[in-house]
Amino acid sequence: MTAFTNIPPHAVLPLGAYDLDELRRCARRADQRLLYVDLSDTASKAEVLESLAKAFELPAHFGRNLDALYDCMRELKPLSDAEQPGFVVILKSMPGPELFSADDRNALLDVFRDTAEFFFDRDMAFRMFYSIRPRPSAPT
Repeated sequence: MTAFTNIPPHAVLPLGAYDLDELRRCARRADQRLLYVDLSDTASKAEVLESLAKAFELPAHFGRNLDALYDCMRELKPLSDAEQPGFVVILKSMPGPELFSADDRNALLDVFRDTAEFFFDRDMAFRMFYSIRPRPSAPT
């Protein structure tokens, strides 16, 4: 049994319930293209978008906004030799609410939900997992 057994092929889910290494192994076994980015060093929406552009190797014309992200995500290509083409996307350590508002985070996650729906219509898996950095502890 793999981590993907009970996960719909088109989902946007919190990472906390899943083992990161197991998700990576499952992506490999399932011939799914793994798109991973650690956002630990980001502190704004602009930095998150820039990190996504670099990690996902988005085209130069990427406009660094959510509409452009959605357009570029739809242009992603699965592994060329995959028997079951699809994607596993992992966004680790998105900035917390003190740096990245809940509205901005929800809008970003909506882009991935819309992308999952886009690939669903094309019979391709698109599973996205994310985590949010904990709020920094107050000095004591």
